[in-house]
Amino acid sequence: MANQQISRSAYRVIMLVLLALLFLAVNMFSNVMFRTARVDLTENRLYTVSQGTRDVAASIEEPITLRFFYSEKLANDFSRIRIYAGHVRDMLEEMRARSGGMIRLEVIDPEPFSEEEDLAMSLGLKGAPTQTGDIIYFGLVGTNSVDGLESIPFFTDEREQYLEYDIARMIQNLSRPERPVLGIVTNLPLDTGTGGLMSAMRGESLPFMIYEELRDRFELEFLEQQFEAVPARVDVLMIAHPKPLDPRTLYAVDQFVMRGGHVLAFVDPHSEVSLTAGPNGEPIRGYTEMSDLGPLLESWGVHFDPSKIVGDRAIAQRVRTGMDARRQESDYVIWLAVPRGNVATDDIVTSDVVRLNLGTVGHLTPVEGATTKFAPIVFSSEDAKLYDVDYVKQGPRPDDLLRGFEPTGERFTIAARLSGPVRSAFEAQPEAVTVDEDGRPVQRRSGDKAGAHIAASQSDANIIVFADSDIFDDRFWVRTDSYLGERIAQPIADNAVFIMSAIDNLMGSNELISLRARDKIDRPFTVVEELRRTAERRFLAEQEELERRIAEAERKLTELQIGGRGADAGLTEAEADAIDGFRAELLDSRKKLREVQRDLRRDVESLGANLRFVNIALVPLVLAVLATAAAVLRYRRRKARVEKGA
Repeated sequence: MANQQISRSAYRVIMLVLLALLFLAVNMFSNVMFRTARVDLTENRLYTVSQGTRDVAASIEEPITLRFFYSEKLANDFSRIRIYAGHVRDMLEEMRARSGGMIRLEVIDPEPFSEEEDLAMSLGLKGAPTQTGDIIYFGLVGTNSVDGLESIPFFTDEREQYLEYDIARMIQNLSRPERPVLGIVTNLPLDTGTGGLMSAMRGESLPFMIYEELRDRFELEFLEQQFEAVPARVDVLMIAHPKPLDPRTLYAVDQFVMRGGHVLAFVDPHSEVSLTAGPNGEPIRGYTEMSDLGPLLESWGVHFDPSKIVGDRAIAQRVRTGMDARRQESDYVIWLAVPRGNVATDDIVTSDVVRLNLGTVGHLTPVEGATTKFAPIVFSSEDAKLYDVDYVKQGPRPDDLLRGFEPTGERFTIAARLSGPVRSAFEAQPEAVTVDEDGRPVQRRSGDKAGAHIAASQSDANIIVFADSDIFDDRFWVRTDSYLGERIAQPIADNAVFIMSAIDNLMGSNELISLRARDKIDRPFTVVEELRRTAERRFLAEQEELERRIAEAERKLTELQIGGRGADAGLTEAEADAIDGFRAELLDSRKKLREVQRDLRRDVESLGANLRFVNIALVPLVLAVLATAAAVLRYRRRKARVEKGA
């Protein structure tokens, strides 16, 4: 019997050892075989990359190296960074797995005073200092096989919703060894400034500051405003307040969109930047006050009314109205200072826009029955109305514009994104025009010629239309100073941010453009927030009354104590009793106030305690009860079998 008992004990020990070994083997096997396998159970699929990102990763043809710099040891005390870093690493691992081996991922912990820290600094990453003086690095650097380099200096909370887009855009930029080409059609002197061509020939030109930004980021190709076709090398076409385009040029733009080209268009009912006086005190020769794209906008699904200008009291710019010291500034309702609340924060293009300074803007409306999706990305407030362009041209004063201002209660769309399939605005290629409206021979761009007519877009169109051209005007968004012969720019608005973000976004594939902002990892405790608001409403009135009583008691106590005599000595018995009474009331009121403030937190703390109990104690307790019940049931069944066998 003893030998049998010993053998059973040994059997149990052996079984436990075998189970432990099996557990370790299964874990090692799963880590190797299912390393990239993931199950995303979050409500908004936070850890699942979009199809567009998968396509970007799968289309890489040359190897790309991503170096993720993360000070893991230093960040242990910062839970927010630690959680966010886990999300970033998961996203990078997912993209690496989708690339078919074309993405090489390195995770680097740059410890203080190490070679890795020197490398992070040399690659332009920014560190966040801690209270102990150490630097936390939390950024990404990507390189390709031809010395291309892209970086995210630091993963900030403000860009967390755009994490997938930022990484996917970096990968796509690295997969293109050459700088993207931006085609420009404009009647604005972007490259010469208000001095025009003559000043440029004398070496006196001051290009628009936005032109300097564009030249640093892209390869620019200016198209004459009469051409047969958009060159095939152009990735994005920017049309910025053009002069009236003839049918053949409009057709060339139309066919560019039909072939899958992306367009950023700026039209204007009254362009103030085009009227800016040059060196001789007059606008540049050939200027145009109004711009439109005729049938193209309608075919894209947007209607633009060039006879109306938006006025908005709520977001009007403040301007100087004269030298009168009693009133130097006034709201100029046709110049808008568009705040963050009037842009689409869920769109990649406007995600970093805090303020846009615009002048005499038009408005856009969707065409009924259009095949494209019309998504406003910049819009007015509801305290807005429309003015006739002819009235604005008369130069009304700010007070005249405000007098009798009656808002429509409608938000007017100033800029919109258009996406989806479109049909050509033309049945066929228009006949060639040999002379312009002034009777002069038309000189067309040589080289690229119009191909066969395309009636419908070969892929979904991606177009952004902005009903203003003054967004380019330096005086609206930037202050410039001269230092050692160099122009130093100090932006006062995000006009350049919008333009650069729009072009950057449209430079990507349709898959990349389709990416939108995601929810953050942190989810709000809605129940806790509702409890807090309910408690505040319940106790706010009582708290205010107690604070009023405390203030009144303190005031009366001070009057009695000082009373012009400077001390308690010399007070009458009645005054001394009154002082004691006010002191007692003061102490009682403060005690009640503390109780109210404790009550204010009680419900929230109670909920927190309940949640901790559920997470820490209740679940294990339920499992223990179930295990005990199963053991008792098993014991009874075994006992019944033994008794039955006996």
